[in-house]
Amino acid sequence: MELHDISIGARVKHPTMGVGVVYDIDPRTVHVFFREHGEQPISRSFEGLVTIAPGVEIGQEPLDIEHVKDALREVLEELQTPQRPVSMARRYEGGVLELRPKDPTLKSKEVPIDDFFHKIVMIRDRFRVLEQKINAHAALSEADKVELQQYITRCYGSLTTFNILFEDKEDHFVGQKGE
Repeated sequence: MELHDISIGARVKHPTMGVGVVYDIDPRTVHVFFREHGEQPISRSFEGLVTIAPGVEIGQEPLDIEHVKDALREVLEELQTPQRPVSMARRYEGGVLELRPKDPTLKSKEVPIDDFFHKIVMIRDRFRVLEQKINAHAALSEADKVELQQYITRCYGSLTTFNILFEDKEDHFVGQKGE
């Protein structure tokens, strides 16, 4: 059976490489991205490739592989971020953060605390993803990993000021602790 009814975006299953997503098709080859094996060209005449979910029909314009890679990276990063919702301390809900310049003739800036809190949580979550990436990085030595982790720990320490915004203590930033 030749793969003629397959389209870009289709989810396919390969007997040895597992599940992948079709990102390009040419007259002889189906190009599939597998999470564990990366980009792999598969012949249209290969009988072991099974379509498990249809793709989307697109016109003649080719799909840019860099956009596919970026989208896959975003999805994988989202999967690494904590799924538990983070709550802001109730006393600050609906509040406003006012940034007032020293010069009273200048206008102050007000920012909803909810928006500010969301940005702080995003920073914390991105630091956690960065920690995971450092720990999993194959090219870094253990000494390099420890050094980079120390920088992240210092960044957490700099952000402990904002712990008052978190409802749960387990969500707090924790910097380097004394010995």
